[in-house]
Amino acid sequence: MPRTVEEILAHADELVARFESYEPDPANEINIDSVHALRDAVVEQSNAERHLLEAIKRARDSGMTWASIGTFVGTSGEAVRQRYGRRVA
Repeated sequence: MPRTVEEILAHADELVARFESYEPDPANEINIDSVHALRDAVVEQSNAERHLLEAIKRARDSGMTWASIGTFVGTSGEAVRQRYGRRVA
């Protein structure tokens, strides 16, 4: 890591030279459509998790057991309790 003013300036000059001589390699470029698809999927997953959490809270508030909730979620009651128990209490 550069420490002196001279080292910092030399490092800056090196970075400028790298930037100015950069030639993109299509093989190393990120496909923007893939980035958008991943971002959208993460948003969907987040929304679904929030919706599921709200539904579990409502189910618990109405008296459903963890075992019953686990059946609907597709896991055991203990697993769903461990994952969501503190978040819906």
